[in-house]
Amino acid sequence: MEEKKQITPDFIGQAKVLFYIVIGESQIHTENTKSYVNGELMGAAYGLAICQYDKDDGYYLFDCDDRWETINDTFHDTIEDAKLQAEFECENTMSNWIMK
Repeated sequence: MEEKKQITPDFIGQAKVLFYIVIGESQIHTENTKSYVNGELMGAAYGLAICQYDKDDGYYLFDCDDRWETINDTFHDTIEDAKLQAEFECENTMSNWIMK
């Protein structure tokens, strides 16, 4: 099996990456949420990133493809809320976040 790259950008769009995780074998996509792009159901994300836009008080959880481009995003008031959403979407993420 090919090893997934752990290189992440400092920004996704204009949002600064604060935390990220590359989804591996120990994480389980729960299918609690579903993302559609152009009417097509997307599978599990390659990686998740918690990001913040300049002058924004909240945080975004980005579901990303292998180029760290956003597939889906959700807005959260706190980093902890973003991490809880990630855990809802993909089990075993809570203790695996990497600070950027």
